[in-house]
Amino acid sequence: MSSKNDVRLGLFIVVAGVVILLGKLGVFGFLGRTLWPLAILVVGLLIHLLFFSNRARAYVLIPGGVLAVYGLLFEICNLWGWGLMSYLWPVFLLGFAVGVYEYHLFESPKPEGVLLIALFLGLVSLVLLFFTLLHTGAIYVLAVLLIALGIWFISGRGKSKGGKWNRGW
Repeated sequence: MSSKNDVRLGLFIVVAGVVILLGKLGVFGFLGRTLWPLAILVVGLLIHLLFFSNRARAYVLIPGGVLAVYGLLFEICNLWGWGLMSYLWPVFLLGFAVGVYEYHLFESPKPEGVLLIALFLGLVSLVLLFFTLLHTGAIYVLAVLLIALGIWFISGRGKSKGGKWNRGW
């Protein structure tokens, strides 16, 4: 054997040993359990790349948007616990809304009714998400925001000069 082949063979053997060692130490299992949602996100982003490089038509943005949103949702649940899914399940509808809206945005000529479907799905998703978050600590954040907004209006910061709100009752 030549010395070039010996180096290649030696490098292959070292890499094989490192892969086996890392596998036995559980590194690949950890990465697989932790980062699998990124694979879904990457597929969604690759679909977007196909469209934006003019290799696919706009209808591919529907599954691209869905997969991108789902990948983010699964990564959030994977990092902070799958118990969050009991509150974040409306994001499944939001994924379809994003995909359909992207299709409407980039398709030419604009398809009829697609924007209405996207807005309806998005609105339903956000309303359901709002009501599911009311069962969490988010209700306290909402209460503080409402109090702050009320104080802002009471202090006169919300008044516009010469507007209808300045005329009084």
